[in-house]
Amino acid sequence: MKLVRFGAAGKEKPGIIDKNGKIRDLSKVVKDIDADALSPAGLAKIKKANIDKLPLVKGNPRLGACVTRPSNFIAIGLNYADHAAEAGMPIPPEPIIFNKAPSCICGPNDNTIIPKGSSKLDWEIELGIVIGQRAKYLSKEKAMSVVAGYCLSNDVSERVFQIERAGQWTKGKGCESFGPLGPWMVTKDEIKDPQNLNMRLTVNGDVRQKGNTKTMIFDVAHLVWACSQYFILEPGDVIITGTPPGVGLGMKPQQFLKAGDVVELTMDGLGTQKQKVVKGK
Repeated sequence: MKLVRFGAAGKEKPGIIDKNGKIRDLSKVVKDIDADALSPAGLAKIKKANIDKLPLVKGNPRLGACVTRPSNFIAIGLNYADHAAEAGMPIPPEPIIFNKAPSCICGPNDNTIIPKGSSKLDWEIELGIVIGQRAKYLSKEKAMSVVAGYCLSNDVSERVFQIERAGQWTKGKGCESFGPLGPWMVTKDEIKDPQNLNMRLTVNGDVRQKGNTKTMIFDVAHLVWACSQYFILEPGDVIITGTPPGVGLGMKPQQFLKAGDVVELTMDGLGTQKQKVVKGK
């Protein structure tokens, strides 16, 4: 199943993509694409619904983030060996885990807003993992059992905030609009192998990133297991899993986003995002 949220910001409704690629309104089945809907019981309820009899959504509405604001928006740093190399950093011996502010989450095609004081705005295409069950201290064998599905993410980053202003990475990762998720959340059964997904990101039509999840240092199961050792995972939580090489920080000379630029990203089975970069107010 491909689950979406559509409508004006703050007023999104739950939806599902039908066999013809159209959005059907799920409002009479679930309240939102939230913790309840993403639980095993919630997904089973959606699966039982007669999709063809649900109201057809007309036109091309705005898409919101494919899941409503999670309790945890977790990110993994330097999870591709070649990206670590371009950043001039060693391959980590275990996952680097940090948080993006849930308030940075936005729709897949919403504008990327340049924050005040920004001079090094960067892009990062990433696979997102959506959690469907509460979990702590998972065994590695059971890690995948708590995964509800996957989504596409752009881990938008401000490198000055992240690297040059001492402290944790969090402040360079959680600015407004730095977390586009979607266009949809694809349930786990539709992604046969999350470790073999091609991905591609362009800036103004020029290819900047081209990779495959098979080159991750730590795979999906390992990341879910690792996160559960440090904090409780809740249904609806999102873990974004690192990016392949090709970010602006690693280019020679370095290149960063400016107002008017258009970023487009796509991943096998997970759809496409497109963001325009705009000045903040």
